[in-house]
Amino acid sequence: MEFNLAPDIDKKISQIQKKIQFPHIKPKQIIAFRSTGSKSRAMARIWAFPRIWQMALKLPPHYCIEVLSEKFDHLKSDQQTKILIHELMHIPKNFSGALLPHRGRGRVVINNRSVAKIFKLLKKSLLC
Repeated sequence: MEFNLAPDIDKKISQIQKKIQFPHIKPKQIIAFRSTGSKSRAMARIWAFPRIWQMALKLPPHYCIEVLSEKFDHLKSDQQTKILIHELMHIPKNFSGALLPHRGRGRVVINNRSVAKIFKLLKKSLLC
C-alpha cells in the first residue's frame, strides 16, 4: 500500500469547514492522504493521533484523512463531499486527537445533524 499527500482533498476539507461551520475543526491540523493498493472496502477513513503520542512528540492534536484512490477518485464530487463530511464528523468537539464511533447503522451524528442534513446545508450555502 502506498500513501501520498493529497492537497486537493485538504482544499476540499477546508472549503467544507468554512461553509458548514464546524467551529471545533482546525483544517490546518488535518492532513489528507490518497492511498493506493488497499484491500479495504472503505472509500475513506480517518486516523487518530492519541494523546500519548501528542505528549511524546510535543505536538497538538492532528488527524489524517485517507481517501482510497481506487474507490474514492471515480466518485462524483457530491458523493466525495458526503464522504469527507462523514469523516469530519468522527472528530470530537474538543479536537483531542480521539475519534467518535459510529452510532448504529454506520451513522455518525453531531447535534442531531446527519451527513445528509449537513450536505443539504452545504449545498444551500453554495447556492447563496
